[in-house]
Amino acid sequence: MTDPTPAQLAQNLVDLLDIEEIDTDLYRGIRGTDGFGRVFGGQVIAQALQAAQRSTDVPKQAHSLHAYFMRAGDESHPILYRVVRDFDGKSFATRRVIATQRGLPILNLACSLQVPEGGLAHQDAMPDVPPPEDLTSDRELRLAMIDRIPEKFRGVFLRPRMVDIRPVSPRSWLDPVEQEPRQNSWFRVVAPIGDDPALHRAILAYASDMSLLGTATLAHGVNWMTHKLQTASLDHALWLHEDFRADEWLLYVCDSPWAGHARGFNRGKIFARDGRLVASVAQEGLIRLRE
Repeated sequence: MTDPTPAQLAQNLVDLLDIEEIDTDLYRGIRGTDGFGRVFGGQVIAQALQAAQRSTDVPKQAHSLHAYFMRAGDESHPILYRVVRDFDGKSFATRRVIATQRGLPILNLACSLQVPEGGLAHQDAMPDVPPPEDLTSDRELRLAMIDRIPEKFRGVFLRPRMVDIRPVSPRSWLDPVEQEPRQNSWFRVVAPIGDDPALHRAILAYASDMSLLGTATLAHGVNWMTHKLQTASLDHALWLHEDFRADEWLLYVCDSPWAGHARGFNRGKIFARDGRLVASVAQEGLIRLRE
């Protein structure tokens, strides 16, 4: 079987986030495409954000979300998203979204939306890193070590990705060592996806769950391939600062200032290539090392 083309992969992501309205403030998200059983957390966040955005009239735009994961999603079933309209003001609106599967909640998300306006402005500077054209894609890095990857991991390790990730300093999957819990990577959708800004926000929400949780494990020289490591996102917060395109290169700057009690805390800054800080992320995740 041949791998899908970049255009097909990008369309798969667009289709995944094109939730279906089945009643007022009730939406259905299609099943994931990975085929590995558990739903990727970024997919649930992104679909829930789409539900919140579609329940709100333009020109209000999502600027922040806070989500809690309760149960793992099952790829063999669709996910329903119920929107609660908590507030509609002149400048801001707030929404709650409850994602359920087979009658049980798997995620709660709160979202705030604002009519764009000007104001006082400042931002952190983007770090000086090599451009994405000078870096090797995560997929190419994985293909280069495929002969050393245990057979049971190869399917998930080499699955075609809808988002191209190019790490600035690639991590060692097979021989992990303790290192500073920081990592930078460029990412973008693998092909152009059109101009809908709400879709680009949803895709950034999807991609913001990539790379982040693993940052906390870098300090301990462990990963899911070499150790009996149980990981899962517990909560996720995203602030959207500026306009951007998810099919153009974005730099994800991640660090983990703390881990303990089987949890790891991670932070992220996302920069556009022109240096603008377009989003900030925070997440706490389960990192339980089993004997």
